Amino acid sequence: MKIKLSFITLFSVITLLLAACGAAPVAASQPAVQQPAAPTQPAGQQPASGNIVEVKIAGFAFSPAELTVKVGTTVKWTNEDSAPHTVAGSGWGSDTLNKGQSFSYTFTSAGTFAYQCGVHPNMKATVTVTQ
Repeated sequence: MKIKLSFITLFSVITLLLAACGAAPVAASQPAVQQPAAPTQPAGQQPASGNIVEVKIAGFAFSPAELTVKVGTTVKWTNEDSAPHTVAGSGWGSDTLNKGQSFSYTFTSAGTFAYQCGVHPNMKATVTVTQ
């Protein structure tokens, strides 16, 4: 009975650990399948300078994955996953964000800024900043 109980306990722990890690990683040779992200503003419109635009971190993805804003706009990322994530750009980024935590960054110059999750490097997105 002790051996059977230990096996069940071990199996339960492994199952919980696998569930906490999320889905199995996608092999490098296979492209990740992503659903199109809903826009944060009506098509063709950009938020006015000084606005805050929100990006959700959910389902091990940034949504929207491609965002266009004007110089001076603050982008706020909020982690809705149970797994920890980061927002890591070139020269800027967040600490680890647990579920419900947010990170904000104000874009002060035009350009295209790629970023990813430092914990899950397959999670990638871009912010394009215009004048």
